[in-house]
Amino acid sequence: MALQVGIVGLPNAGKSTLFRALTRSGSTTPGKENVGMAAIADERLRQVADVVHAKRVTPAAVRVVDVPGTGAQLLGNLRQVDLLLFVLDGWSGTRDPQEDYDTLVLELLAADREHIERRLERLEKQAKSGDPNLRVEVENLQTLAGHLENLQTISEIGGDVEIPPELELLTVKPVMQIVNGPGGIDLKLEAELAELPEEDAAAFRDGESALAEVVRALVETLDLVTFFTAGDKETRAWTLRRGQSALEAAETIHSDIARGFIRCEVIRWDDLVAAGSHAEAARQGKQRLEGKTYEVQDGDVLNVRFNL
Repeated sequence: MALQVGIVGLPNAGKSTLFRALTRSGSTTPGKENVGMAAIADERLRQVADVVHAKRVTPAAVRVVDVPGTGAQLLGNLRQVDLLLFVLDGWSGTRDPQEDYDTLVLELLAADREHIERRLERLEKQAKSGDPNLRVEVENLQTLAGHLENLQTISEIGGDVEIPPELELLTVKPVMQIVNGPGGIDLKLEAELAELPEEDAAAFRDGESALAEVVRALVETLDLVTFFTAGDKETRAWTLRRGQSALEAAETIHSDIARGFIRCEVIRWDDLVAAGSHAEAARQGKQRLEGKTYEVQDGDVLNVRFNL
């Protein structure tokens, strides 16, 4: 599944505008959760696709979720995202971006506190059975709740407290900020340009799209690497967490491929481009076979051999 980014912002900060710009959706449904995909631009992809004469070229993408409002229940819909993207009001003249940021952090603290308290209430009843594991979990949750009461995000806590991953706490997630307006990004303009053909939009810009910079920063913050699959029918870019294996790359492509994984043919993207074909790259000794545990590197072109 694609990595997910959750957009968070106060009313009229520009959340939905950012969503439209990133996903090129053109519109959003007011009062509803909006979900779309934001493509990750990568100039290497087209070069790889040209080598194999691909009929279809598909960039990697991140899944973008935009929820209406900032209440605890609505923010709870973002517990499974990998990163939170704060949109701060720098355009209206009525709010300060730093105050927006501080308010959003308080909203996340409140949502996490409510989330933990609900779980704590349930476990305290179960712990009366005398189960020592439940008592330890209760004590741990009480400690976490105490930090939140003191307006301390869970990411600021040292290693003395266990943070159960199944809690999916919001204040553990990495945060990126975008100021909408002077000194930041004109999201209204970017949303309008996103509706134009790429060539026409580029004519209005001086250099790279501001949103392309945002997506690249998302990739860097999440510490992702990009790998490619190259075929004449489709050449495609994919993302993985840095350090993940060839087997996890196969799972990203399709669960059946991972289940039948045998070996993985690996070529560096620039070696493939320089050679001009898979066959020539192999003849030059640029292609190698790797197993399930191989750590995929940024720019690898993979061909997974599998058998179901």
